[in-house]
Amino acid sequence: MKKVSILLGVLLLSATSTFAQTTYTSPITPQIQVNGTGKVSVTPDRAIIRLGVENKSLDAATAKKANDQVIAKVLKYLKSIQIEDKNIQTQRVSLYQTRDYNDKKDYYKASQTIVITLTNIDKYEELILGVMDAGINKIEGVEFESSQLTKYETEARVLAVKEARQKASDYATALGQKVGKAILVTDGSSYTPPIIRPMYMMKGASTEGLDQTLAVGEIEIVSGVSISFTLD
Repeated sequence: MKKVSILLGVLLLSATSTFAQTTYTSPITPQIQVNGTGKVSVTPDRAIIRLGVENKSLDAATAKKANDQVIAKVLKYLKSIQIEDKNIQTQRVSLYQTRDYNDKKDYYKASQTIVITLTNIDKYEELILGVMDAGINKIEGVEFESSQLTKYETEARVLAVKEARQKASDYATALGQKVGKAILVTDGSSYTPPIIRPMYMMKGASTEGLDQTLAVGEIEIVSGVSISFTLD
């Protein structure tokens, strides 16, 4: 029985050693990892406009009422220029007490922000002047975007892959080899910074100059990718 146990131990050790040698000597597939970036520049076709109204009074009800009246006029105006309800959103409403240290009195301040998605940029100046006439006293900011963002992101990804493959081909040629199949693709998040036009305007401020021609520029849509190719 003891001899049999020793023999089995030798056989197992031999098999393990043979397996380890086989694993260790298995060939490694040559490969190369490269990064690619794709960029697409497009002209924005819609604007996200943040409008605010702010009023203060010695009592809360009066401050809130003043705000409500302005918002009602603004919504009526937006409807008159065919802005759909789905493109108008209330983002923030507040009513709080604050102290004016100049006249040493406590006031209630009411404020509200609405966000408008303008799908026709040609109406931009008209809209800004219209809402100010309706009582808006804060234009908090404007962002210009593209309604076909998904389409252009796809184009940027294709360009990123092409650049990555070209890089791999350049390196492989210098090494006297050829690029094979892609064995690993890692997607880099697309980045599309909006064009932002910050603005701030109080009630009674001049609207002179707002009717100038709008130059929104272009949006640059960027996509990145990392790809590992085999080398033949």
